[in-house]
Amino acid sequence: MSNVPTAISRLGEDDSRESQNLRAVKWLLAQDGGPVVVVTPRRAVESECLARLTSQPRVRHHAWRGHSGGFYDGQRVLYAWPDRQRLNEIWNVDADAIAVIEWNAEVTAEWIEDVNPVQLYPGRTVEPTLGHPAVLDPLPNGLDAILEHVAATAAGYSSGLKWNEEDQLKADMMNRPDRWAGVTVAQVRAKCRQLGMRGNDVDIIADLMQRRKDGRRFNVRSSYRTFEFN
Repeated sequence: MSNVPTAISRLGEDDSRESQNLRAVKWLLAQDGGPVVVVTPRRAVESECLARLTSQPRVRHHAWRGHSGGFYDGQRVLYAWPDRQRLNEIWNVDADAIAVIEWNAEVTAEWIEDVNPVQLYPGRTVEPTLGHPAVLDPLPNGLDAILEHVAATAAGYSSGLKWNEEDQLKADMMNRPDRWAGVTVAQVRAKCRQLGMRGNDVDIIADLMQRRKDGRRFNVRSSYRTFEFN
């Protein structure tokens, strides 16, 4: 995540969903920046404070359906109750500020670990942890270089990994199983996250690895069927 002021409002003890929502709204409005964008699962919002916010003239309101997130330059974003797919849309994006209203702690755990946001609880605020990023052990068999190459290539596309990069990974995992056998899915996921890859791309690569470890085979287009990374 870039240096975007980011917070997540979490449900605490003796708390209510409406109070949780209000904490996110107050935090976001206190941040400097441009117009406010509110993203919710549906247009109908069963929250008094969110309904008041979205009724304001300069506030834009989007429902998940039909909304392609990720382009929030010059805006302050309130993302309500995102699932994993929606969290991926605010992973490594540029915005003036981002406030997330958490629904499921298991879904947001990895996002919190990577983004290191302000955490808003009833009566207290947990500031981002300070310190250097964790140092990862090098991956064997040239996997660091492979993932660095894939990450650099994907960064050049506005939508992330293309089909040909996916096919290259699929082919290499099948044609060089020895290369991937000595690493875990968690190690590969951590490396991809360290490289700043988009959330969707991290999920795709981790899912491919898990499927191979489960003994699954891939359909690869003929142009890449025998492909191996050098």
